[in-house]
Amino acid sequence: MGVLDGGRVELRHLRAFEAVARLQSFTHAADELTITQPALSRTIQQLEDALGVTLLDRSSRRVEMTPAGRTFFDHVERVLAELERGVDAVRRQASIRLGFSWLLPDPWAQDTVARFERATGTTVSLIRTDDALAAVQQGRVDIAVVRGQVTSTAVRVVHLFNESRVAVCSVHSRLARMSQLDWAEVPQWPLVVNVSSGTTGPWSWPAGEGPQTVVETSNFDEWIESVAADRGIGVIPDVAVRRNIHPGVRFIALRGAPQSEVSLAFLPRARNAELRRFVEAAVTSAAECGV
Repeated sequence: MGVLDGGRVELRHLRAFEAVARLQSFTHAADELTITQPALSRTIQQLEDALGVTLLDRSSRRVEMTPAGRTFFDHVERVLAELERGVDAVRRQASIRLGFSWLLPDPWAQDTVARFERATGTTVSLIRTDDALAAVQQGRVDIAVVRGQVTSTAVRVVHLFNESRVAVCSVHSRLARMSQLDWAEVPQWPLVVNVSSGTTGPWSWPAGEGPQTVVETSNFDEWIESVAADRGIGVIPDVAVRRNIHPGVRFIALRGAPQSEVSLAFLPRARNAELRRFVEAAVTSAAECGV
């Protein structure tokens, strides 16, 4: 809003006055508030017009408060401090619901959560769900880690990094004696597929070149138990190698496999400032982790 209606004083006017009075400089205050100096001068003038007094003496090289300005400054400091305490109290109660269908990538997930919580005071609630993408669309989580290509236009997708793949089989499988497997050889084996959130399935090969036998499961637990029972082999991101997911399976190096995308998905209409800060933390962590 340009000119104040009816002498209304807004929060932006208080912040502008506090910064100029504290720093005794329009230039330094404009830099701190990330606004232009002319815009800051207009904001201070609006405040003085609304109050009907001069708050700042601009006659010398250094900006100084008038007697009225010093009186007002004491009250403004208390108001802004109390507001900050209120914001901090609310943020401590707030949370971002992060959905995931199975193992979170490491160390990215741990770094992202720690970075975000330190910077904002907002808690990240981790919510395990069989279909993380559906959970976002249904509003059961605010944002989700999703693997593989996302074709839905109902969500916004931010790509983070790619994961390498490995094969996984039962300890009783003939494959367990092999040191590595070629991607082109995978279709020769029955393939166990998680149809809800799996990253590898018949769709991973050109038409007619995928596995002839497919064992479908609907979540990660069913998938890993089916592999352990030697109903077929699976293909999984290599994060699983670093985690003890099941004593009845063995991992096999997979040569020539395409990498799997890891992204964040959230509703495009979300205007939550904390959600945007979480995405920023996630992207920064992905870059620093080198994943």
